[in-house]
Amino acid sequence: MAGKSEGEHRIGLLNGFAAYGMWGLVPLFWPLLKPAGAAEILAHRMVWSLAVVAVALLFVRRWAWAGQLLRQPRRLGLIAVAAAVITVNWGVYIWAVNAGHVVEASLGYFINPLVTIAMGVLLLKERLRPAQWAAVAVGLAAVVVLTVGYGRPPWISLCLAFSFATYGLVKKKVDLGGVESLAAETAIQFLPALGYLIWLAAQGDATFAAEGAGHAALLASTGLVTAVPLVCFGAAAIRVPLSTLGLLQYLAPVFQFLLGILYFHEAMPAERWAGFALVWLALVLLTVDALRFSRRPRRLPEPAPRTTETPSSAPADA
Repeated sequence: MAGKSEGEHRIGLLNGFAAYGMWGLVPLFWPLLKPAGAAEILAHRMVWSLAVVAVALLFVRRWAWAGQLLRQPRRLGLIAVAAAVITVNWGVYIWAVNAGHVVEASLGYFINPLVTIAMGVLLLKERLRPAQWAAVAVGLAAVVVLTVGYGRPPWISLCLAFSFATYGLVKKKVDLGGVESLAAETAIQFLPALGYLIWLAAQGDATFAAEGAGHAALLASTGLVTAVPLVCFGAAAIRVPLSTLGLLQYLAPVFQFLLGILYFHEAMPAERWAGFALVWLALVLLTVDALRFSRRPRRLPEPAPRTTETPSSAPADA
């Protein structure tokens, strides 16, 4: 029994590394889709993601959730909000990578846990522990330093962090599985995305059929690039503790950051290094506090204010 448990844990870890590794390396993929623009790539991602998850759901024969969802207007409305927010997130990320802002995009996913905690305080009236307050304060200082370094607020990072934190908050309220949630969201995205692609083709600006079969295949593969890491994440989430996922989530922005510096050769003046150092310090404070709290012996339930227990371990989008 112990051997089986250890085997399951190992499988979970491997799937976690695979999921966050793929999300971390995805900046290598989006430039391959040029000369397609960010909007065309985004529309293809929506269309082909629905195709991939529909095939997956047909294979596993999981459709009962769809009928239940259609009978629950409030949950359906939340799914529509999630679809809108993730559309912004995907679009900004694709544009940022192809416009040479990989490092700034990676920052968005570094500060995402801090934004999630701040939203918990502001929207859910959660109370923070001292270490969490310190982490949020250091994160705010980092944004100030980076604003000086960039000569402007790091809008790309902030947009990615806030959109993904909002997405995570909405998804928690919807309470659907990863593949089912993606299917519902892309079903909402599908018609607008397909309509845009048809309009683009009518204007003579579509690259899908104009750049050869290889380019068309790459655009179609955006569905796999979206769905496969999510399946791996789902396999990890049911096999490893939340605290482990909370640590693994930093793999994706670390890989993205290293790609931006070492592969894309993006500039990193001293002020940006200082800003990133402050962000990493905030994340260390947050992670150490979360690990300490998770190992604390549980007492009998008492009426008490809610607290934020761990940084978000939702998949870093790409």
